[in-house]
Amino acid sequence: MLGNQTMEEFDPILMLDSFDSTNPKDYIAGFPMHPHRGIETISYLSRGKMVHRDMLGNEEAISDGEVQWMNAGSGILHEEMVPAADRLLGVQLWLNLPAYEKMSQPTYHSIKKEEIPEISFDAGKIRVLAGSYKDIQGYKGEHWPIDYYDIHFDQEGSLELSTEMDDSVMLFTLLGDIIIGDTLIEEKTAVRLTPGTSIHLKSHHTPSQVLFIRSKPLKEPIAWAGPIVMNTQKELEQAFTDLQTGQFIKEKAQY
Repeated sequence: MLGNQTMEEFDPILMLDSFDSTNPKDYIAGFPMHPHRGIETISYLSRGKMVHRDMLGNEEAISDGEVQWMNAGSGILHEEMVPAADRLLGVQLWLNLPAYEKMSQPTYHSIKKEEIPEISFDAGKIRVLAGSYKDIQGYKGEHWPIDYYDIHFDQEGSLELSTEMDDSVMLFTLLGDIIIGDTLIEEKTAVRLTPGTSIHLKSHHTPSQVLFIRSKPLKEPIAWAGPIVMNTQKELEQAFTDLQTGQFIKEKAQY
């Protein structure tokens, strides 16, 4: 849904990959071992299962309503395998890292259902996948601020969310349509909002589910090739040299 053509407009979100299938043949090949550097990958599964493995020794599965959060930092090799399920529904975001965090220590964290606060409102609920909602705190990333909500409309109604003028705010309609202000946003659409101090969401058809992502723009140069995102072409070339010469992983990996 988002990629290198939208990276400036949606800064600091580099990529949004949406998946929705009831046919396991579409996805059971998974994503075999591959490298990343300079970003955080955040995968949210509304439905289905995903198994993460990496060369730091992490191996863990997430399922319905859970999140896996990986800081690639200075370099990591990982794979995501996807077992067959009735439905695979979710998204993966790539969150850009500021220049001073590009070579940070790689880490992995899964956010289980019991760690995700849920707040009810008149028409449904808000699940705080990361960041905070009012005085409710969810998982907090270590490298760049982000609030990430999974908003469910179970009946007709509306929701008002506060923002700051310098926020970078986007939404993705995972299921169903939504109305933002007076604009109808159809299912499976990513939108970047203009600056303001509040957002008015209204259900169009229920049930519906919308993902809300709020962060701060980095406003830094981006050098991006495949799974590696740095600030300069020189840094990008060094990353691929490291990969080819066995210097990509900066600490001895434990299997």
